[in-house]
Amino acid sequence: QVQLEESGGGSVQTGGSLTLSCVASGDIFTYAAGWFRQFPGKEREFVASISRYTGGSTLYADSVKGRFTVSRINSRNTVYLQMNNLKPEDTTVYYCNADPKLHNIVEGFRNLPPWGRGTQVTVSP
Repeated sequence: QVQLEESGGGSVQTGGSLTLSCVASGDIFTYAAGWFRQFPGKEREFVASISRYTGGSTLYADSVKGRFTVSRINSRNTVYLQMNNLKPEDTTVYYCNADPKLHNIVEGFRNLPPWGRGTQVTVSP
């Protein structure tokens, strides 16, 4: 299992943009990857996933579809989340994770070890 570290969070105004990065400690090209977020007092939720290949198939939660774009550059062992048209309800901590099976990213992410520290995204009205 690779170790992952998220970065790129920050504070923006409504309608602003941020790009999150998720850097793996080793080769990530055999792993599907995903982005997740967790609101205070709630379970972690799925945001977006990408299959193992650079330019691989993607999937998005309805709440972010059309605004967020997940991508990856395997040669850099990095997965990105481009977030546009941000809303105050996007404010929370964002996490990434990876697994050899895309199904575990989309459906079984609650059982994925380990989780990193995440990166805070704050969107002001």
